[in-house]
Amino acid sequence: MKKVSKQLMAFYMAQAALALVAIVLFELDVLPAGIKADDKQSEFALTSVMELITLGAAFLGLRLFKFMAIHNDLVNRKERAMWKWGMARLIILEAPMVINTLLYYIYMNPTFGYLAIILLLCLPFVFPSYNRCVSETTEE
Repeated sequence: MKKVSKQLMAFYMAQAALALVAIVLFELDVLPAGIKADDKQSEFALTSVMELITLGAAFLGLRLFKFMAIHNDLVNRKERAMWKWGMARLIILEAPMVINTLLYYIYMNPTFGYLAIILLLCLPFVFPSYNRCVSETTEE
């Protein structure tokens, strides 16, 4: 279980680092910010889609291990299931967070920033520590 926990932790940190690197590059003007700020139609469409994706991802990411089929898989197959479902949960939460971060700088629309922050606030609740991995693969 330690190996799985370390792999999940590496992915967790890599995605957070990816968002942080994007922020630093845009803030230092290495990458141009606001390049699509005038395109209001695509901004509206992406805002609507990302709002739905973010709210769905926050709910699903935090509740994923509570679904009976997934919980039973975690209890029965332990490490393999923990890697599979843990990685899925991290992708569900962190991929939209990174996308929202990039969209914030592309459109300079605070809505995308707020959506990224919502998902960032969900991350401590799924932190893949060794103890959490063990507790999520045991019957309660």
